[in-house]
Amino acid sequence: MEQMIRRPSTGLLSNMAVASMAMPGSAAGPTLGFDDYSLYSNLSDDELMQLAIERSLSETHDATAPGEASNTTTALGRRTGQYRANPPPTRLNPPNPPRQESSHRPPTAKPTDAEEDTIVKAILNGDVTTLRAMAKDTGNNILRPDKYGWIPLHEAAYYGQDQCVRVLLGAQPGMINKCDLKGQTALILAVGRERVACVKALLEKGADPELATKERETPLYKACEKENAEIVAMLLNHGAVVNKHCIQGWTALQEAVSRNSVEICEMLLKAGAKLSPTNMYGITPLFTAAQSGCVETLRFLIKHGADINSEASDGATALYEAAKNGHEDIVKLLLSQNADANKAGKKGLLPLHIAAQRGTDGIVSLLIKATSKSRVNRSGISPLHLAAECNRDEVLEVLIEAGYDVNAMLSEDRSKMYEDHRSTILYFAVANGNVEATTMLLEAGANPNLDTFNTLLVAVRQGSIELVTLLVEHGANVNAYVLTHPTSFPATVMFSMKYLSMLKYLMDNGCDAHSCFSCTYGSGPHPPIQETSERDDLRYINDTRRNTGKAVQFCEIISTQAINRWAGPIIDVLLDYVGHVKLCSRLTEHLDSFGDWEAIKEKATPPRPLMQLCRLKIRQQVGLHRLRCINKLPLPPRVIKYLNHEERKQEEFCAF
Repeated sequence: MEQMIRRPSTGLLSNMAVASMAMPGSAAGPTLGFDDYSLYSNLSDDELMQLAIERSLSETHDATAPGEASNTTTALGRRTGQYRANPPPTRLNPPNPPRQESSHRPPTAKPTDAEEDTIVKAILNGDVTTLRAMAKDTGNNILRPDKYGWIPLHEAAYYGQDQCVRVLLGAQPGMINKCDLKGQTALILAVGRERVACVKALLEKGADPELATKERETPLYKACEKENAEIVAMLLNHGAVVNKHCIQGWTALQEAVSRNSVEICEMLLKAGAKLSPTNMYGITPLFTAAQSGCVETLRFLIKHGADINSEASDGATALYEAAKNGHEDIVKLLLSQNADANKAGKKGLLPLHIAAQRGTDGIVSLLIKATSKSRVNRSGISPLHLAAECNRDEVLEVLIEAGYDVNAMLSEDRSKMYEDHRSTILYFAVANGNVEATTMLLEAGANPNLDTFNTLLVAVRQGSIELVTLLVEHGANVNAYVLTHPTSFPATVMFSMKYLSMLKYLMDNGCDAHSCFSCTYGSGPHPPIQETSERDDLRYINDTRRNTGKAVQFCEIISTQAINRWAGPIIDVLLDYVGHVKLCSRLTEHLDSFGDWEAIKEKATPPRPLMQLCRLKIRQQVGLHRLRCINKLPLPPRVIKYLNHEERKQEEFCAF
């Protein structure tokens, strides 16, 4: 599934700010435990501290058997019921989203009238004698519910007072299946709190094991959620139906599978549980086992014939879900049982795709062997795309070594999902500024000139000289244009205007400087500059071209408010790579606007020095491709320095 869709769990607290609170004055005193806290989760910090102090002053609880309460327990201690000496640990990675236990009575800041009732007090104290006397007294209404719909029987079941349960049912047997406002019977409350003795007493007295909560959770379902095999056996022996669905379509078997309880799964199957029921999302128990990383129950289901390639509503398989959640042992088991690695979900992604996206290189290695490359090609996206997009460098390396094409292109439909219509794997790496991935792809043969918006333009726009150098050294087009945004000069120049050292590097490697001085307006008047507060180069080009109907000129870009303060140094750099040129009226206007730029204007005045013209001629003869490795050419070192303009001071090319 693209998102893990699970029924909310009732076994964990969603946000337990106080897992336990040590009592003042005692190094190993009583603590507010897991079950206690759920009752008091609505209290403020001050109120919680007051409760803790009161408990610390109370007498220590005696060790009692389940279902029995200590007579020395204070009122505060009794209010929270029996405590486990070692409450079960919270799962580090629960298969279900955590929530507060629905079987718990809603917490209140102060006692309610029902809780002050003498009958309830007798139940909390486990005072069977007093309760029996009161139950016989017609003046004491043991059927009167409190504001939560609880009657004394609910209290007794919840707090594990099985003898009180028997006394109450002896007086009023007809109340055994009465529900509270959440649809919870005394049996469901006892199961949810794992009060074994109470469950036994209720079932013996005829409690209906089929009555469910408003969420349609039966006692059997709750017992599976609690992973309590003893209670499951009791319920099954008293005729509990195993195939009932909760409100989201889960069965008891699915809950047992998610808890990785093979023992309970065996009991349910023997009782007639269906092997592959589906919930409202089309998820089967086998899918749940794979999703949750439950190896034992997965083996159990496969052994009993569960369909290993069944699909959820969105087309995802158990293998896909295991790969998505990083369960390498599950993936290995499914593949050993011939799970189909070439089944795609409704979005067209295979298990290999999702594993590459999640960065699990071990799972990727397993799936590579089982996945057809032709099937990957038909999906319109390579796992390399997803690995590069998510910066999964290890996965990228594994896929490259496995022979996946580093020049694979996104299908047109998938490319259109991105505003820039990117297509190549390299584009993702460069757009993320990932030098390591970019290096890996280029060394593996990635072509930097396949995207509509050249990858070099992406790197230049980011101002990353490291990426720019890598791309240029591997053949990126230094004269790249943006086809959808026409300019009269290379877009590489436009994006590097704020980085003069980068602009010089591009010029050294053959970028066309002459086109920057070929203005269609010449010495004549220029159109007014279209300004915005935060000018974006491409948006500005669109606006200007819409107004003039022509390709945008270099002088128009350099005249904008965002760039014009660098106009002089930019023109100065470009003049080093051209011969005789004539400045248009707009460029001349810029150079005249600042006194220190007068020398730059004189530099452009013909004739150009012979040394400059010779340099240009030699660079022309060397050729664009060889300029990129000019330091390796069989030329004298002084000539190489001359061709690279290294006789000038480096300070002149610092970025502004």
